[in-house]
Amino acid sequence: MMTGKEEASTGRPTGKTFTKEEVKQHGNNSNEKWLIIDNSVYDITRWIDRHPGGRRVIRHFAGQDGTDAYTAFHINKEVTKNFLKHLLIGHLAPDQQDNDPITEDFRALRKTVEGMGLFEANLPFYAAHLSHIVILQLVAWLWMHYFGSGWASYLFVAILMTTAQAQAGWLQHDFGHLSVCKTSSANHVWHKIVQGGIKAASACWWNYRHFQHHAKPNVIAKDPDVDMPYLFVLGDYVPVQWAKKKRGILPYNFQQNYFFLIFPPLLLPLYFHFENAVFMIRKRTYVDIGMAAIFFTLLFSMYTPLLGAWGTFKLYMFVRFLESHWFVWVTQMNHIPMQVDKEQNSDWLTSQLVATCNVEHSFFNDWFTGHLNYQIEHHLFPTMPRHNFIKVQPLVKSLCAKHHIEYQSKTLFQAFGDIVRSLKKSGQIWYDTYHNLG
Repeated sequence: MMTGKEEASTGRPTGKTFTKEEVKQHGNNSNEKWLIIDNSVYDITRWIDRHPGGRRVIRHFAGQDGTDAYTAFHINKEVTKNFLKHLLIGHLAPDQQDNDPITEDFRALRKTVEGMGLFEANLPFYAAHLSHIVILQLVAWLWMHYFGSGWASYLFVAILMTTAQAQAGWLQHDFGHLSVCKTSSANHVWHKIVQGGIKAASACWWNYRHFQHHAKPNVIAKDPDVDMPYLFVLGDYVPVQWAKKKRGILPYNFQQNYFFLIFPPLLLPLYFHFENAVFMIRKRTYVDIGMAAIFFTLLFSMYTPLLGAWGTFKLYMFVRFLESHWFVWVTQMNHIPMQVDKEQNSDWLTSQLVATCNVEHSFFNDWFTGHLNYQIEHHLFPTMPRHNFIKVQPLVKSLCAKHHIEYQSKTLFQAFGDIVRSLKKSGQIWYDTYHNLG
C-alpha cells in the first residue's frame, strides 16, 4: 500500500478498489487501459507511448494481471516503481486477490532462484564469449590477407565470419535481456555495441519485436514471430480461420516444402535488412544508424583491398545467407512446433510452457544455440544469465511435474524435424478445411 504522502504526489484516489472484471473492461478494446501489478491497479493509458520497452508489449497486458511479466522483464525495480506510483489508481478488492496454486508456486520458485544468486552473471564467461567472436573475425581477415581469395580460402573465411555473426547474435540477445550487467543502462550500451557495431542491426528494433514475443509467445496478433499468415499458417487455429475466410495467396499444404526456399535462406539477407532499415529511418534511431555505419565502414575498410567493394558486398551477403539458415533453425525449433493460438489469459508458467520446448544439453548444443536449447528456462526467467539455466532446470521440471504441465525436451535433430512436421500438419489442416467448405 502507498503512504498518504505518496498518494498525494500522484494526485489520484489510490484507496479505491476494483474487481478483476472491471480491470478487464479496460483492456485493448477500451479507450482507457488498466493493468494489474501485485494486486495494484494502474492506468497506463498515457504511459503506453512512453514505455521504454515499446508500446505494444505493455498494451498486450491491458486489462490483465501483468505481475509476472513485469517481474520477469525488469532488473531495476526501484527505478520502475518511481514511474508506477504516478499511474496508481487503486487496488484489487481483497476477495479478488487470491492467486491460483500454479502462480503462487512459480512466484515462490522465483524467490528461491533469486536467493540462490542465479540472476548474477559470470562476467568472465561473457568476456570469453565476446573474445572468441572478435578472434574469429580477426582470423578470417588474416586468413584471406595471407592466403588470398581462392574458392577454398573464400569459403573458409565465410564460415568463420558466419560463426562469429551467429555467436554475436546470441550475445546481443543476452545484453538485450539485461542479463549480463547489473544495470539496465550498461546492458543497453553493450547491446547497441554488439547488435549495431558487430551485426549492423538495430537494438531498438530488436527490443520492439523480441519483448512482444516473450510477453505473449505464440499468441496470435501479439507475438510478431508467429504473425506470418501470408507465407505460413502455424498451429491449429490459424489454418482453420484462414481457410474459412478463403484468405491467403499460397498453397499452404505445401508450406513444409517451400519453407526451405523462403524462410532459412531469405530471412536475414532480405527481410531483416529491409525491416531494420525501415525501422531505423522511421523511428530515427540515430545511435543504431551510427553503429551500423561503423560496422560497414570497418567491413569495407578491411576487405575492399582484398576483394574490391563489390566483392566485399557479395561476401557480406553470402555470410548473411549462411547465418540465416543457422538462425532460423535454432530460433524456430522451440516455438513453431508448439501451440499457436489466440489469447488464453493463462498464468505465466503455463503460457510459456505450452509455447516453448527445450533441446537436450551438450557442450555443442549449448554453444551452437547460444543456450537457447534451454528455451523454457529462458522464457520463464528472461533476465537470467544463460550459464545458469542448467542450474535452475531441475527446479522448473519439478514444478511442472507437480502441476502436471508437460515439459518437452528433444534432441537437436528431432527439434529441427518437428519444424517441418508441424508445418506439414498445419498445412494439411488448412487444406482439409478449405476443401471441405466446398
